[in-house]
Amino acid sequence: MNKIVTVLLVSFALASISRASENSTPATNANDRFKQIIAAAKSDAAPHFNGAQVVGIQPNTPLVYSLAVSGERPMKFLARGLPAGFSLDAHSGIITGSLLKSGNFSFTAKAKNSFGKASAKIKIISGDTLALTPPMGWNSYDAFGDCVVEGEVITNALWMQEHLQPFGWDTIVVDFRWYDSLADGSRVQNPEGVVFDEFGRFMPATNRFPSAMDGKGFKALADQIHAMGLKFGIHIMRGIPRRAVEQDLPIAGTSFRATQAVRATNDPARVCKWNRDMFGVDATTEVGRGWYASIAKQYAAWGVDYIKCDDISNLQQGTNRYPQAEVEALANALKTSGRSIVLSLSPGPALVEKSASLKQNANLWRISMDFWDNWLALNRNFDLFAKWQTNGAPGHWPDGDMIPFGHIAIRNCDVHPPRWTWFKRDEQLTLMSLWALAPSPLMLGMNLPDNDNWTTAILSNPEVLALNQDKLGKQAKRISVSGVNADVWVRELADGSHAVGLFNRTDKIISVTLNWKQVGLGAKPKVRDLWLRQDLGKCRDYFAEIPIHGCALLRVIDTGLIPASFLNIF
Repeated sequence: MNKIVTVLLVSFALASISRASENSTPATNANDRFKQIIAAAKSDAAPHFNGAQVVGIQPNTPLVYSLAVSGERPMKFLARGLPAGFSLDAHSGIITGSLLKSGNFSFTAKAKNSFGKASAKIKIISGDTLALTPPMGWNSYDAFGDCVVEGEVITNALWMQEHLQPFGWDTIVVDFRWYDSLADGSRVQNPEGVVFDEFGRFMPATNRFPSAMDGKGFKALADQIHAMGLKFGIHIMRGIPRRAVEQDLPIAGTSFRATQAVRATNDPARVCKWNRDMFGVDATTEVGRGWYASIAKQYAAWGVDYIKCDDISNLQQGTNRYPQAEVEALANALKTSGRSIVLSLSPGPALVEKSASLKQNANLWRISMDFWDNWLALNRNFDLFAKWQTNGAPGHWPDGDMIPFGHIAIRNCDVHPPRWTWFKRDEQLTLMSLWALAPSPLMLGMNLPDNDNWTTAILSNPEVLALNQDKLGKQAKRISVSGVNADVWVRELADGSHAVGLFNRTDKIISVTLNWKQVGLGAKPKVRDLWLRQDLGKCRDYFAEIPIHGCALLRVIDTGLIPASFLNIF
């Protein structure tokens, strides 16, 4: 029988004790384990490839991709067999260019510094599907609400470039009402401050984004982000601006006007109950589709790589809560915009019964309402991920929402007070383990330059992130295991291995004894702790004292598996 590698995901912060283990030296208390996690996350000086190693792009659109390699700088990069149409900057590792035709293209990337060298095979798939692994990036909302300014975006991007891009983080998103010139972090939303062009399309407020002067839009900021090897994204709302309708402005590229695109007055989907900026669009008409085509072309011209569209995956009002025609119109407009633009739908909870449409049109969609730093929200997401455990695939990801770690709510008119995350360290390990296992997109919400050593450590563990970015893209399944009072999750990985997670969702410490056959493994596998990045040796079974709201993160190398049909998935 061929050797099959199996992975067990568990993250916990007290003791991790393996019965019959030959070489394990687990931490004996929470503080020791936390210190070991920080120490283990310090990257080696020698190069090591991380991040997504399968990349989707549409034909004849510009690629934004930077090799994710940790290790000491300066570093030299080389690519053998790089597809025609691409070029590599040997100093930065940034690859640019485009492919004229569809197909699968592979090349070998190499990195070298004074401490060593490394290589990885990278596959680029030119076709219809983007985000072949879950997006990883930063979003401005959790820290700055509706009032982030250009300097803060650039500062966070520079911090990501230096500290997180080598581990695969690569997207910067400007969220919520970037077109509001009056936003100050305390004022309730008001359409009076919005800025738009002669075609009714929103423009960045130049008092907040000075590079947008003279009608440049976000082009200059996007160019600056791209020069760092990062992707650039923005938040938008479903529909057409009310002010454009009030003034009956023309729709760019058409002979239509704004009043012709808007939904009827008695249509429940005409308005958003929590935002007054927009009217919904009747996307069953040529006019409505023309509106979405006009904004997609604008975003592509600016260099936008990622769109988060709000008030669209669940309207939370009326009998038809999923505006499928508008989803399709926006998705089709982005696909024909001339740029590869990832589409994220918000807010949640998205409707499971609409999963076929979601997978056809969107790259990710929210499974929860706005997610913040409290155990109730995190605990709820276990069950939400379970609802979606058969409804994702490469390029189409159920999304657990942004990660509210570190310094958040600095200037957020919707969420108070300004604070360091209320999540305890065990809860942070649980979140990162569950999001990596699911797998969910990873979008950070904190002000990155304020990160402490702990926060940076858990965001830069390459073995945890590799689970999230596994190129097979299979979702984890939650299974029932007799005698185990923890959540157990199993996931197949690209190398034929599996991932299994144990999570303590209770308010007391629990003791877990796991027989490997209960999760489909053989009798005595090898075990590795992924948070400590430490081999624990071979063991016949596994015992752990898992702390309140904690978990444990292990890699288990096995020589035999039990068929999935024997596992009780629920």
